[in-house]
Amino acid sequence: MKKVELLSPAGNLEKLRIALDFGADAVYGGVSHFSLRIRSGKEFSYEEFSEGIEYAHSLGKKVYATINGFPFNSQLDLLKKHIIKMAELKPDAFIVATPGVLALAHKLAPEIPLHLSTQANVMNVLDAQIYYDMGARRIIAAREISLKDLVAIKKEMPDLELEVFVHGSMCFAYSGRCLISTLQSGRVPNRGSCANDCRFPYEIYAANPETGTLFRLEEETDVGTYVMNAKDLNLASHIKEIVESGAIDSLKIEGRTKTSYYAAITARTYRMAINDYYDGNLDIEKYQRELHTMQNRGFTDAYLVNRPFEKHDTQSLDFTIQMGTDQVAGMATEDGEYFMTKYKTLPYDKIEIVSPYGIEVEECDNDFGTITLENGVPYLSFKKLHALNGKIWDEVHSGNVNPIKLPSKLSPYTFFRIPANDEMSHLPKN
Repeated sequence: MKKVELLSPAGNLEKLRIALDFGADAVYGGVSHFSLRIRSGKEFSYEEFSEGIEYAHSLGKKVYATINGFPFNSQLDLLKKHIIKMAELKPDAFIVATPGVLALAHKLAPEIPLHLSTQANVMNVLDAQIYYDMGARRIIAAREISLKDLVAIKKEMPDLELEVFVHGSMCFAYSGRCLISTLQSGRVPNRGSCANDCRFPYEIYAANPETGTLFRLEEETDVGTYVMNAKDLNLASHIKEIVESGAIDSLKIEGRTKTSYYAAITARTYRMAINDYYDGNLDIEKYQRELHTMQNRGFTDAYLVNRPFEKHDTQSLDFTIQMGTDQVAGMATEDGEYFMTKYKTLPYDKIEIVSPYGIEVEECDNDFGTITLENGVPYLSFKKLHALNGKIWDEVHSGNVNPIKLPSKLSPYTFFRIPANDEMSHLPKN
C-alpha cells in the first residue's frame, strides 16, 4: 500500500534538514521574491537550495520549489530566468499559482512536474480538470474545500494528485486572497510580503457623516478585539478519516517562517500519526500533547471535515499568540556533541530530549551529566556546564553562544525542552 506523503515547510537549509530528519517525506521552499514567503526565500541562496535538494535526494526524499507568487509585468523576464535557473537544480516539482506561470514553467522546464498552489483556489472538478489539462499533476486544494469534494475530484480524475493542509496558520481571507496588508502597509500578501495585519487587535468606531460625530464602540468584556485572527489548523485527530477517504496523496504542514522547533515537532508528530495509522495504533492524545507544546493561536480543525457554516470556533478573539505547554531549552549542534542554550539552564535541571523520529537515545552517566529514561522518555541533566572553550558556567541563558558539552553524542538538531512556567503559558481553550 502506498502511504500518504508528509510534506513539511523548509524556510532555510537548517529547517529543511530538520524537517526531513524528523520525519517528512518531502519539503517545500523557495528562493527569491517569486516565492510566497519572501522572508524564508531570502534565507535560501541558490547554492543552499541546491545543497538542500542534494541532501533530500540522498535520503530518497523530495523537494518542491515554490514559484507561487503573482508576478507583475515588469518582472516577467526575471521570472523566466528564475524558472530556468531553478530547473537546473533539479527539484522534484515546481509549485505555481497562476495559469500564466503554469504555462510558462511547462514551456521552459517541461521535465519538472508542476503542482498548483492553494492560491489558485481549486474547489471543484471543473477547475481541477482545466489545470490538469494545462499540465498540473498535483493540486494543493483550497483550505475551504471539504473532504467530500476532494473525494469527488479524485473519483473523476484518479491520476491527479491531491494535497491538503493539515497543520499551521489559517488565513482570514479566502485561501490567502487578502488585501488588508496592502491597504494598511503596502505589503502585498500575494507577492509574499504579508504583514499579518489580521493578527492585530482593532478598535471599532462609528461615524455620522452629517454631523461629523465619531465615537468608539465599547467592546464586550472578555470578548476581545482580534476580530480577524484565525486559529491555527490542527488535523492530527482526523488522520484516519483523511487517509481512508482514498483521495489524498499528500498531507501538508504550513510554516516556512516558523521556528526550527516547529519544523521538528510538526514533522515528528504527523510522521508518528501517519505511521501509527498504518500500524493500527493511533493515539490522538499523544499527537495533540506534542502539538500543544508549541506556540499557537488556539487550534481548530477548520473546514476539511466540517463545512465553514458549521464552525463557530475558528477565531482567537482575545489573543494573537500563546505559549505552548513547553519551553525550548536548547538544541544540539550539527555534530551532536554540544548543547546550544535557548533558555536559562542550570546544572541538575531535568531536561527532556526530543530526538528525530525513530532515533532511540541510550542512557549514560559521566562527569558531564546523565541521560536517563523515564517511561521511555529520555531526559538530560548536566552535572557541569562545560563549554567548548574550557570555561565552566554556573548557568547559561538564551543568547549565550558557548556550546556546552553533552554527556553523550546525540543526533544532529536534537531539541531539549522543559515545561513552561505559569507566567509563560496557559493551556489552549479548545
